[in-house]
Amino acid sequence: LPDTIPCLLSPWSEWSDCSVTCGKGMRTRQRMLKSAAELGDCNEELEQAEKCMLPECPIDCELTEWSQWSECNTSCGKGHMIRTRMIKIEPQFGGAACPETVQRTKCRMRKCLRGAGMEKRRWKEAR
Repeated sequence: LPDTIPCLLSPWSEWSDCSVTCGKGMRTRQRMLKSAAELGDCNEELEQAEKCMLPECPIDCELTEWSQWSECNTSCGKGHMIRTRMIKIEPQFGGAACPETVQRTKCRMRKCLRGAGMEKRRWKEAR
């Protein structure tokens, strides 16, 4: 009787590499039908898949956009302004580190009128 002939199958192949280079993926293996198809149906599975897990993928630092520059911190003479940005995602698993989150730049307002001269005079009087 033809349908009593068992399936002739090759051994399973080695498992394939994981489908990803980091994190969660899949891998597969195959085997071949060696008996001729006309010898009856063969219901054995010819491919298997399973999950595979590699070390976590690096996560790079992510930052928000820069804020607007602040007002100059002085009303006359030389001062500075700052702008900031926030960390949205901290780096993990060896991802790129965060660059600076604060920047300063110089600003110059109109000249101070009662400048250093007054201060010096007052200091002498106090002594």
